[in-house]
Amino acid sequence: MHIGIDTSCYTTSVAAVSGSKIVFDKRIMLDVPDGARGLRQSDAVFLHTRNLAEIFSQIDVSQCTAVGVSSKPRDVEGSYMPVFLPGVAAARAVSSARGCPLYEFSHQQGHIMAGLYSANVPHWRDVPFLSLHISGGTTELLYTDCGQTRIVGKTLDIAAGQLIDRVGVALGLGFPCGKALEALADGKTEDIRLPVSVKGCDVNFSGAETKAQSQSTSPENLAAAVLGCVAESLYRMIGNAVNRFGTDRVLIVGGVAANKQIRQRIGGMAVFASPELSTDNAVGTALLAAERNG
Repeated sequence: MHIGIDTSCYTTSVAAVSGSKIVFDKRIMLDVPDGARGLRQSDAVFLHTRNLAEIFSQIDVSQCTAVGVSSKPRDVEGSYMPVFLPGVAAARAVSSARGCPLYEFSHQQGHIMAGLYSANVPHWRDVPFLSLHISGGTTELLYTDCGQTRIVGKTLDIAAGQLIDRVGVALGLGFPCGKALEALADGKTEDIRLPVSVKGCDVNFSGAETKAQSQSTSPENLAAAVLGCVAESLYRMIGNAVNRFGTDRVLIVGGVAANKQIRQRIGGMAVFASPELSTDNAVGTALLAAERNG
């Protein structure tokens, strides 16, 4: 059994896999006060430490043969957030107690692996492919070839998830706002357009936020407009990347990828992680540990 641990900004996650079967998957969302647009890192570290103790009381680690952990946000030099420290500490404890290998990965690598697994395209690990990681704090387009991944497109200001959360909080929704904004958008009565700004494989969302915050329309119409803007922006990014790199293999991962409007707009241009494995999870990290451990 291979255990994975991920402590992202808003979810404490522990998972275990046996072969390619998920045998344990527990997640606890971090509590964000009403009206807040996030948590301080110190508060998140405390909450993860508390949540990990609760989760590990529910899993038998005696059969663990390797443990993987998300130790940083992305697989680039200088990538660091304190929020991952509780997960690393827990992983080291399990590794030491069991005398088994410990492997460190990035949070982004875990998202991609979970996406490949849940979209049933694990064989893409052997061929060039594009992946779009869209979450609360990340909007990045990645190109993977021969096992090497590099960023080829990104947000030049705020992430897609930040646009969603900022407008959602302004509308009085609880943070993070994705699911509530999606439900609100179902009640729209009028199509409102927000500006789309895509340059090659890069995107800007701050102009859309400014426009959204000044709109005089119903919350339902505004919610639909925000999600429509995000969906159209990502659609154009993907189209430009497909033309640039000459591959039609595109994977979309991250919490924002669970949104149905985005899935409908992009359609057959890409494959998506399942809604359950789009959001932050430790399943991908456990699968990476199993792969590394042979």
